[in-house]
Amino acid sequence: MKQYFAILVLFLLSLQLFQNSEADLQCSDVLKDLIPCVSYLTSNSGSPSTTCCNGVTTLASAASTTADRRAACSCIMNVVSKVKPNVEAAKALPGSCNTTLPFTVSPNMDCSKID
Repeated sequence: MKQYFAILVLFLLSLQLFQNSEADLQCSDVLKDLIPCVSYLTSNSGSPSTTCCNGVTTLASAASTTADRRAACSCIMNVVSKVKPNVEAAKALPGSCNTTLPFTVSPNMDCSKID
């Protein structure tokens, strides 16, 4: 009986691992990359720091699949609703860091429509 219980537990744990998400990119990764940008995005002045731009570049590289891009978008949208950044600064951030993101950060962004 113990053997069957152990097999059942292993089976359920393996299902949990595969059900978490299609995306390899986790919100904690997105936050780690973008935390250095918060002061720039909320101050409405100056230019982004080197650390901020390094994070934006890392995020742009990491968001390589549709699932990753949607996960990054959803995470960013959750943060945007709490931090209330300057919308123009958020839209301009990738360009200010000489990179591009596969989506535009805006309050009306629909993450489910990102390819």
